[in-house]
Amino acid sequence: MNPLEAQLDYPLGETLPDTGSTLEIAPGLRWLRMGLPFALNHINLWLLEDEIETETGPVRGWTVIDCGISSDATREAWERIFATELRGLPIIRVLVTHCHPDHVGLADWLCQRWNAPLWMSTGEFGFARMMAASLPGVEGTAMVPHFARHGLTDPGLLEQLGARRAYYARLVPSVPQSYRRLHDGQLLQIGGDEWRAIAGFGHSPEHIALYSAKRNILIAGDMVLPRISTNVSVFAVEPESNPVQQYLDSLSAYADLPDDTLVLPSHGKPFRGLHVRIGQLRDHHAARLDEVMEACSAPQSASDIVPIMFPRPLDAHQISFAMGEALAHLHKLWFDGALRRRLDDDGIVRFLRA
Repeated sequence: MNPLEAQLDYPLGETLPDTGSTLEIAPGLRWLRMGLPFALNHINLWLLEDEIETETGPVRGWTVIDCGISSDATREAWERIFATELRGLPIIRVLVTHCHPDHVGLADWLCQRWNAPLWMSTGEFGFARMMAASLPGVEGTAMVPHFARHGLTDPGLLEQLGARRAYYARLVPSVPQSYRRLHDGQLLQIGGDEWRAIAGFGHSPEHIALYSAKRNILIAGDMVLPRISTNVSVFAVEPESNPVQQYLDSLSAYADLPDDTLVLPSHGKPFRGLHVRIGQLRDHHAARLDEVMEACSAPQSASDIVPIMFPRPLDAHQISFAMGEALAHLHKLWFDGALRRRLDDDGIVRFLRA
């Protein structure tokens, strides 16, 4: 365990749920863990025992929070859970924290499988629909000219990125055609408990976390992770964005939560020490910004910054996130007035201390 992790409390220790099974975190709250084919090799999903009012009366069942990617392995794991873990109760609601494939990938399959409604914020639902449809500007090839403008000139990498046009659609082949809106501050009744929706920005368009004061539990999605920092990137569809600032501002939304809140993250293990971890995340970004600022004593493109922030070999999947994150930190300093930006004769954007 690294020194930062040692400052957190993991109440379940090294215990993890097996794929295709669940682990009870609290009464009526179960933890699932699905595999991912990336360096980040898992996602945590959650089941909350619930009861909703329908046109024919109240129905008891389960609310699913996040879904996993669309893959045969994930569907098979879900089928085992349906058969062995639900106590004969149906899925009655599918709630998705945000639009990334590991969270929304099987939402349409689950909604159709159980005739259950999708709950999602408008920002996340809209982006999921756009990306699943591979619309121009959000599909994979849009990142090629975007990253080339910011210094990524390796032909092999650009070719690999260009081949990812339908990357999102492979992991999220469809998104439900309708949804029920989640928004910041909304109070949801789930399983007899009140859960407050907390919107977050910077990582995705309108991420929703959920907090229950009665249970003192935060279902954090990707906003507060225990081991890794949440990716914050500038993407082609919003090339002038300032996601680092948005993310840091969003962390303030958790200021009123108790420090002994049980945090249920989408990656890693449940932990306590929310405000310690938020402090670590703020320190992490401050250190990255200092690195970038120091490097920009000479003109630097986002591609020049990548090996400073990520001093290890990166594949095409990782380079897309690394480029986006390097540019995000440059943009934060640019918006703050600490850097100036210029377009050089070679068509590459570079940043230099103001």
